[in-house]
Amino acid sequence: MDKFPGQKRAVQYLYPPIDPFDQRMLEVDGGHTLYVEQSGNPQGRPVIVLHGGPGGGCSPAMRRYFDPNVYRMVLFDQRGCGRSRPHASVTNNTTWHLVADIEAIRETLGIDRAVLFGGSWGATLALIYAIRFPERVSHLVLRGVFLMTRAELDWFYAGGAGQFWPEPWARFRDMIPEDERRDLIAAYHRRLFSGDLRIETNFARAWSAWENALASVYSSGQGGEAPGDYARAFARLENHYFTNAGFLDEDGWILKNAGAIAQIPGVIVQGRYDMICPPRRAWELARAWPSGDLRMIRNAGHALSEPGISAELVRAMDQIAEE
Repeated sequence: MDKFPGQKRAVQYLYPPIDPFDQRMLEVDGGHTLYVEQSGNPQGRPVIVLHGGPGGGCSPAMRRYFDPNVYRMVLFDQRGCGRSRPHASVTNNTTWHLVADIEAIRETLGIDRAVLFGGSWGATLALIYAIRFPERVSHLVLRGVFLMTRAELDWFYAGGAGQFWPEPWARFRDMIPEDERRDLIAAYHRRLFSGDLRIETNFARAWSAWENALASVYSSGQGGEAPGDYARAFARLENHYFTNAGFLDEDGWILKNAGAIAQIPGVIVQGRYDMICPPRRAWELARAWPSGDLRMIRNAGHALSEPGISAELVRAMDQIAEE
């Protein structure tokens, strides 16, 4: 690892932008249609990229972590977000639907085994898929680990992170009347699913701004104002999944089932000062996953674009390419 992983070094590591060689809309069950793209080497090592959120959508920048001569990159927008349709829909939209969607994509594209690359919620989904289908996963490359536990949700939505960032926390909290603040996820849920587009968009922007404000270690605390359509999908899907505890059978489900991935090699890239997904969960995962290599990045937060995180993710993928 570089002693001082700065912005110049990270940009040097990122691969040049490359256009997809295949883009399609894939119909899956429950009335959903997914945007799926492939880029890089059609005969290369498959890597399936799982975006965050839920509800974040994929972007061209996500292709820049992989050597296009080596990797066959598969990106897709999960149900309800990005270019997938219906937009912002939570109907037939659960973790297990997404696991089935990854299987449908893998089978449609004729992929036997793939590297799974995901950060934040993408790391959650990668772990759940790998626990369910370990024989289909060659490696796991995870960033900003989120294990979908009650403790993590309480940290971010019940005032823990707000102790470090009181200004953006106050903006997020004060959108809700004082008598409803004991459960902000539930309070926002009522507004994000009110049926009034203006109200939904207003509260979606507040929900998104709170998370965006804490994404980078270099943040000023200003989350910005996301486009309405993007914010509404992002906030509604996140809130839907968090309201339902990720649709997992019990709290701590991932760590309790981590034995299923014991033989899958992989890397965990974690920002030491990640305010959204604190490092403790990455450390706990590494203890439960003997084949996982925890790489803690100092002076880094949560975002995929953090310089040290970008450099380490590219390094991890280059190391896998050499195997």
